[in-house]
Amino acid sequence: MITKDMNILEAVQQYPVLADVFRKHGLGCVGCMIAAGETLGEGITAHGLDADAIIAEANELVAAQK
Repeated sequence: MITKDMNILEAVQQYPVLADVFRKHGLGCVGCMIAAGETLGEGITAHGLDADAIIAEANELVAAQK
């Protein structure tokens, strides 16, 4: 399960579908140097987006892949 407290790079490594969700919402977090030290919640909200909604979307995709 993906949470707001997860490190961006670690989360993308564990859940590669997260990179697709980021791209869909115009987030370049995967290639950003700050991603190594930032949480998903910090990164998403820094771009003015709803972290809870984006993480819920990502979790739905992860569940659908199982």
